[in-house]
Amino acid sequence: FAETFSQYIVEVSAGGGSDQPDTDADAQSVLFVVEGGGILTIGTDTHDLSAGSYAYIPVNTEWTFTNPNDAPCRFHWIRKAYEWVDGIDAPPPLVTSDAAIEPSVMPDTNGAWATSRFVDPSDMRHDMAVTIVTFQPGGVIPFLETHVMEHGLYVLEGKAVYNLNNDWVEVEAGDF
Repeated sequence: FAETFSQYIVEVSAGGGSDQPDTDADAQSVLFVVEGGGILTIGTDTHDLSAGSYAYIPVNTEWTFTNPNDAPCRFHWIRKAYEWVDGIDAPPPLVTSDAAIEPSVMPDTNGAWATSRFVDPSDMRHDMAVTIVTFQPGGVIPFLETHVMEHGLYVLEGKAVYNLNNDWVEVEAGDF
């Protein structure tokens, strides 16, 4: 595994899974299901996941994932070494879905760009974020997008043109 940040697309076959998917106690994880479903157990709590499910798994947390279904389950697994800050506890586990999150319309975009945030960006316990960005046809980011952290992009649906290091790259569903 990467030392600080990694993002994978995982496929768990029907009947598959792991009782020990991550042995790195310093890693926190986010799972985002894009196809199929499975059962996530965090500590003693069990969660049925399906397409659109989001799970945040904190550092120092034991978890398992199984797929009892007849079809494969595909999910994004984002891992990051947790960066402790004195006086701030790690956040608790969180399991939700994209359907449960109300997208925030971004300013100065005439409603063409919205962002679904699974965690509150002002919650300092979280040192990483996973969001869903939605563009209506013709929607654009009205400024040069830059980040001070590691960044991944996966297109869930549709097509777009993305400015990457001053190169315009066509992207579509399934591109990473």
